[in-house]
Amino acid sequence: MSQQLSGKTAIITGAAGGLGRAFALGFAERGANVVVADMNEGGSAETVSLIEAAGGKAIAVKTNVTDKASVDAMAEAAVSAFGGLDILVNNAAIYATIERANFWEIDPNEWDKVMAVNVKGAWLASGAAFTRMNEGGSIINIASATVFSGSPLWMHYVASKGAVIGMTRVMAREVGGRNITVNAIAPGFTLTEASLSIMEDAESYGVSSRAIKRASQPEDMVGTALFLASDDASYITGQTLIVDGGKQFL
Repeated sequence: MSQQLSGKTAIITGAAGGLGRAFALGFAERGANVVVADMNEGGSAETVSLIEAAGGKAIAVKTNVTDKASVDAMAEAAVSAFGGLDILVNNAAIYATIERANFWEIDPNEWDKVMAVNVKGAWLASGAAFTRMNEGGSIINIASATVFSGSPLWMHYVASKGAVIGMTRVMAREVGGRNITVNAIAPGFTLTEASLSIMEDAESYGVSSRAIKRASQPEDMVGTALFLASDDASYITGQTLIVDGGKQFL
C-alpha cells in the first residue's frame, strides 16, 4: 500500500455510495483517515465498515451540506477524531433525481434545490474545511464533463457544475497564501448506482465516442483525486481535469 497520504485526514462528502464511496475507499487505502459525510446514515456506516475491514480508519458524520452549522460540525468532527484536516472532496450532489426538461420548463423549486446542494453545498463545505485545514492542504471539487458538452434538458445540473468550476478558480486564488490547492475533477458519464438507475443503456452510453472504448467506473476517478491531494500536485491549483476516457478534448 502506498503511504503517500499516511497520517492525513480527508473529508469526502456524499460518500455513502457511488463516486463518494470510491473516493473514500481509495483515500483510506493510501493511508488517509477518512470522514464519510452524508445524509444517508446507513450507506455511510457501510462505507466506514468497508474501510475498517480493509484496515483503514474512518468515521461517519451525518451532514447536510446546505446547512452551515452541519458542515461546521462535520469539519470539527474531523479535527476532533483525527487531530487535523488536510483534504476535502466536495462530491455531494443532486443528480439521479433531477427531472429532465427544456430550460424554460424547469420547476423553479427544483432549480433552487439543485443549486442549494451542488453549488451552495460545495461553497459551505469548503469554507468550513478551509478555516480548519492544515497548511498545504487540498480541496477537490467534483464538477462534470457535461459542462463542456452542454447536455440538453439538464440546464440546472449543467449550470451547477459550471458554477463549481468557477468557484474552483476563485477559491484557488483566495487560499493559495497558505499553500492550499483547489482543483476540480470533471468526470464523464460514470457507472454509479445513480447513473444505472436513470438510463437503461448506461453500460454502453457514450462508449463509442470515447478514445478509450469502455464504460467509466467510479474507480477511474480515484487516481486523479489521489494525485491532486498528494504532495506531487502541490503546485497545481485552479485547474479542472476532465476524466472521461477521451470524449472531450479541450
